[in-house]
Amino acid sequence: MHLHGQICVITGAARGIGLATVHSLIQRGAKVVLVDLDFAALSAAMSGLNEEQALTIIADVSRGEDVARIVTETTARWGDISVWINNAGLARHRWITDYTEGEIDVMLDVNLKGTILGCQAALRCMAPHRRGHIINIISTASLRGIPSETVYCAAKWGVRGFTQGLAEEAAPHRIRVTAILPGGVDTAFWDEASPRTAPKQLFLKPEHIADAILRCLEMDDFCVPRELVLRSLDDSDFSVKPE
Repeated sequence: MHLHGQICVITGAARGIGLATVHSLIQRGAKVVLVDLDFAALSAAMSGLNEEQALTIIADVSRGEDVARIVTETTARWGDISVWINNAGLARHRWITDYTEGEIDVMLDVNLKGTILGCQAALRCMAPHRRGHIINIISTASLRGIPSETVYCAAKWGVRGFTQGLAEEAAPHRIRVTAILPGGVDTAFWDEASPRTAPKQLFLKPEHIADAILRCLEMDDFCVPRELVLRSLDDSDFSVKPE
């Protein structure tokens, strides 16, 4: 897909991976809709962006009416959506016995339900035009169970399974679906999830994920990058030391 002039929606766009991807897409000439629930962060994110290429929408991705409004406001302003990136997510890392019911609800609502609603809206928009690309930012937590991240893993495993099924449903409509699974990324996400113990050099930068997203989007439309795992070279499940 040639990104110049394409209309792209990004959720969780006010900072971190989302904001890095916004800047990369704008540099390619795309028109980008920044979706987030944090008004102050969205306002800061818009600083220095060209309003002809950037539009902000305050929305809760776990609410169907908010997701529908994203589509309505975007199409009214610019037209048909060709890229939808589900990036909004949150985590609270603690032992399963310490979670409150409210924490469980919000993690499943934002990470899982929010992604499902976003994909549903995107596919409905794209299918009549038989062209588009949906990208779900998941996590390597969807590959294995992690102590103290059980609820987060549950949500991300759900998103990964959903994405695999979605890819099959979307293909007959000529819509591409890609899952991107980053390992640790150096953003505020980790500081909010739990006190960080791993050194920063083990983490990827948001720009690494943004670069991967662009590479997937810019592939020929006939080629579907179904799933991409991204980890830093020093991020390993095994403590293997060179001899």
